[in-house]
Amino acid sequence: MISQKHSRAGLLAGACAVALFAGPALAAPQAAPVEAVAADSEAPAPETEGLQEIVVTATKRETNLQKTPISISVLSSEALKQRRVQSLIDLADGAVPSLRVATFESRQSALTIGIRGIVPGDANQPAREQGVGVYIDGVYLGRQHGLNASLFDVARIEVLKGPQGTLFGRNTEGGALSIVTKLPTGEFGGGVTAGFGNYGSYNGALHLDLPSFANIAVKLDGVIQHQGPTTANPLPGQAGFNQYHRYGGRVSALWKPIDGLSVNLSFDKSRDENTPFYSDLVTVSPAGLVNLPAIVNYGFVRSKVADIGVPQQPSIDKTQGFTSTIKYKVSPGLELRSITAWRTVSDEQWDNSGGAHRTPVARANTAFSRYSLSNLGQRQFSQELQAVGSIAAIDYVLGLYYFNESANDAARTPNTNRWNADLSGFTIIDPSTYLLAPIARASRAYAKSYAVYGQAT
Repeated sequence: MISQKHSRAGLLAGACAVALFAGPALAAPQAAPVEAVAADSEAPAPETEGLQEIVVTATKRETNLQKTPISISVLSSEALKQRRVQSLIDLADGAVPSLRVATFESRQSALTIGIRGIVPGDANQPAREQGVGVYIDGVYLGRQHGLNASLFDVARIEVLKGPQGTLFGRNTEGGALSIVTKLPTGEFGGGVTAGFGNYGSYNGALHLDLPSFANIAVKLDGVIQHQGPTTANPLPGQAGFNQYHRYGGRVSALWKPIDGLSVNLSFDKSRDENTPFYSDLVTVSPAGLVNLPAIVNYGFVRSKVADIGVPQQPSIDKTQGFTSTIKYKVSPGLELRSITAWRTVSDEQWDNSGGAHRTPVARANTAFSRYSLSNLGQRQFSQELQAVGSIAAIDYVLGLYYFNESANDAARTPNTNRWNADLSGFTIIDPSTYLLAPIARASRAYAKSYAVYGQAT
């Protein structure tokens, strides 16, 4: 068992006073360098209007982007549509400077997200933590598994660069990526989008706002993404490479029983079936040390069909969660908030990404093609209480935080193929032996965090 204890933000003595002044918050009133990647700021506007205001919540309160003293980039909902962003992997194109989004190794079951060079290691191991915190509507996501699920109706994505420990807690040495979804409007409306492309790809999304009743507004969201393999697997009946089928749904309800009080409840559930990218061997150096069979081709051209067929089936990633956000405006200068969340992730991994290209040294009767098999399960619960307000010229945030997580995994790495004695071909190892291979890694991790934090400007 690996025990972890990491406070959300360390307070010095006297933290129970009115507020704790964080170093970055005491910067001069002028705005810090801001990188805005938002459609609102890019779209031409009439000269009489000037730039439209972009509101962010990077300091736990709504502020103008240009006046927020944090290095931050923002992608608005319109910018996300223009860039065809359907999941976080679509931000790997450099849309946000210094943000790195990539799959771990060749597999799509987990993402590695880094900012300013702070990039996590093996995302498959629950005993290892990430260096950039990912949040959905203020809820921290403890695992990198499930981050590649389809995004629901997003209002904006805020990328906060540099350490964010004071307000966003542990594992934010590189920064934080905050996803803010759209709230129910209480008015009937919505939209449907659909698209298709090469490799048999298609996608669709449904967003529906229902008319409010008894001061309750309801919103329904559904998304689907599909792509066939970009590299075919010549072994009959086996899945190809870089294919995925993702779908999910979300229902949220916003209740406003009295003025100043709002209760937002949401539940989401997603499923992601995917296979890894194909690992192409580009070159061999020095060539004399490698004995490759004639059936293995390599070079600087992407393989459309793998040289060698390998056993493979889609990995299955499931995520779901419930969130309750309660806000009460006690007075014009004080709002109390409660954010309660419960989430789970499960991952069943079947990745066989390379065939002979991942083990270029071939020997007679030698097994090859590493099959990465893993099962991961994670559960988390978090509770956060906030007091957000202002006194005269001072804006402040005070908070209490609790986080409880348990995660476990078991991994095997059997080989699926074996070279013939004369290296002229290969055979498939009996599939019934794959799950009998020795466990390469088994881990169980627990994390509990308690915190008191504060910040004032």
